Amino acid sequence: MNATETKTMYEQLGISEEVWAYGQKIEEGLRDRFRGFDETAEYNQLKVIRAMQENRVSEACFNYVSGYGYNDMGRDTLEAVYASTFHTEAALVRPQITCGTHALALALSANLRPGDELLSPVGKPYDTLEEVIGIRPSRGSLAEYGITYRQVELLEDGYFDYPAIEEALNDRTKLVTIQRSKGYQTRPSYSVEKIGELIAFIKARRPDVICMVDNCYGEFVERIEPSDVGADLIVGSLIKNPGGGLAPIGGYIAGRADLIENCAVRLTSPGLGKEVGASLGVMQSFYQGFFLAPTVVCSALKGAVFAARVYEDLGFPVVPDGSESRHDIIQAVTPGSPEGVIAFCKGIQAAAPVDSYVTPEPWAMPGYDSDVIMAAGAFVQGSSIELSADGPIKPPYAVYFQGGLTWNHAKLGILKSLQSLIDDGVVPAEKVKRML
Repeated sequence: MNATETKTMYEQLGISEEVWAYGQKIEEGLRDRFRGFDETAEYNQLKVIRAMQENRVSEACFNYVSGYGYNDMGRDTLEAVYASTFHTEAALVRPQITCGTHALALALSANLRPGDELLSPVGKPYDTLEEVIGIRPSRGSLAEYGITYRQVELLEDGYFDYPAIEEALNDRTKLVTIQRSKGYQTRPSYSVEKIGELIAFIKARRPDVICMVDNCYGEFVERIEPSDVGADLIVGSLIKNPGGGLAPIGGYIAGRADLIENCAVRLTSPGLGKEVGASLGVMQSFYQGFFLAPTVVCSALKGAVFAARVYEDLGFPVVPDGSESRHDIIQAVTPGSPEGVIAFCKGIQAAAPVDSYVTPEPWAMPGYDSDVIMAAGAFVQGSSIELSADGPIKPPYAVYFQGGLTWNHAKLGILKSLQSLIDDGVVPAEKVKRML
């Protein structure tokens, strides 16, 4: 198919000639960045294959197991594959872990006891953790069980206030939680190297403190993971990076064997731990998704940096910008108004293969303190490794774009978001024409 035929296909999908030409110009300037993403994906793909081979993954691992799940070979082997890939002693990878917030809540509640203190040295945690911790009162929160919480605000540049962290560490500090990705903030997402420096600082002062990293949106973005630089636990969702777009549900926790066993006991029951929990026929999707994850993440990274360049060149604040190194798949764009956030999400939804005809609207989503709009015409409901965008309807009116199982779909999504902003009068069409 030549360029003219491709442009015609974009036009049939609602992309104007000017927006298409602008996208082509941006893409051409990103060839070297894309090559770097491809090289990282190749390395991580080999890492996953090696882990699967070392743990003797076989066809029998895909068998359906029901009931108690005793001796579920596929489940146990998959957990060994995760541990090998992330260089940890053990892992818990289960469909019974419903989402990333559940995985984090599980890790926290399993390893904290009444009288312990939880410390966040990276400022405010992700919105849904506020109720888990008890920052916003909620039934069953850590606060209800006598677990206190302290946080250290970030410096103006978004990085760590080491003197304040040292002061916050005390005899009751049991666990430190480090959120790798920015969440609904415009701070930087942290590199594995920076996370390692923070962990080393904490361990030098309190070697006994558990360091847990919320690794959501960060898996396979770099060649190393936080578990390679001292994290005792790393936690994530399977409908984000490591599920590769195929996992229909699930979460993982990887790290020290004793801490993982605590998590297993809390997930199931004292005395049962990892021994129960049937895989219920999802193992092939879990394995194949993990196998595909490095290349899927690569596509999402290409989409993220493409979005950054498209919008920063038009004058919108973006975090990170189009030239910065990437440490997660999330791209923050700040249209600066509710109308801009909504128009952006409408464009992403319109680019979806599923529910493209649906118009996303802000709503009072559980776990958040403001209305949130989410666009995700996904094969797996809520899967944010698939093309998606969301954001709270509150200042500074930023939207968070992520995902794209293929680069071509991510590209279409970004162009549709821009087209929607133009169609809704948020971005003047003449502004795009001047960029050509």
